Amino acid sequence: MRRAVSIDELFKRKFKVMDFTGKWKDAVGKPEAGGAWLVWGNSSQGKTRFSIQLAKYLSNFGRVAYNPLEEGISESFKKAIIDENITSKNRIIFLDKEPIDELEKRLKKQKSPNFIIIDSLQYTGMTYNDYKKIRDEFPHKVFIFISHADGREPAGRVAKSVRYDVSVKIRVEGYKAFPQSRYGGGEPYVIWEEGANKYWVE
Repeated sequence: MRRAVSIDELFKRKFKVMDFTGKWKDAVGKPEAGGAWLVWGNSSQGKTRFSIQLAKYLSNFGRVAYNPLEEGISESFKKAIIDENITSKNRIIFLDKEPIDELEKRLKKQKSPNFIIIDSLQYTGMTYNDYKKIRDEFPHKVFIFISHADGREPAGRVAKSVRYDVSVKIRVEGYKAFPQSRYGGGEPYVIWEEGANKYWVE
């Protein structure tokens, strides 16, 4: 049985919180530097663009690994990186369809990434127990899983279960991200203004 924590002990504990500002703070508040997020949406709605923008912002707070399991390192992925002005100054590495077992080995090394973006959850082959295992094994890292959608819901039983566990849930539609976060925020995030205006106004 784990030891209980008193109210005084709880108040004395310090948690590492990321000092988000601007539209990112408006969207998700000031999140803890650990745990898991889920981003989901239908095809061609802006998930990849949003994920790359998020990777770029998170690189201000630590090292980022982006694992495009589904697409891999391709010409279209390269174009998306260029479009978002990702440069060598950003602390981001791109993994080429790295399997989850190999990713776990990478994360055990010194100076391993602080943030891991995996696109997509469906391509990992993970069960919900696998998800909990990797989350618990690396409690001070942030795992961001990208998921397909079934309408407005994450697609598949595993993704639906993960949704109820994560600290930050973000649905993407029409080049807007609609967040729900335990850390505050909640304001929609515009991924691509021209595309969003076309989708939501016209």
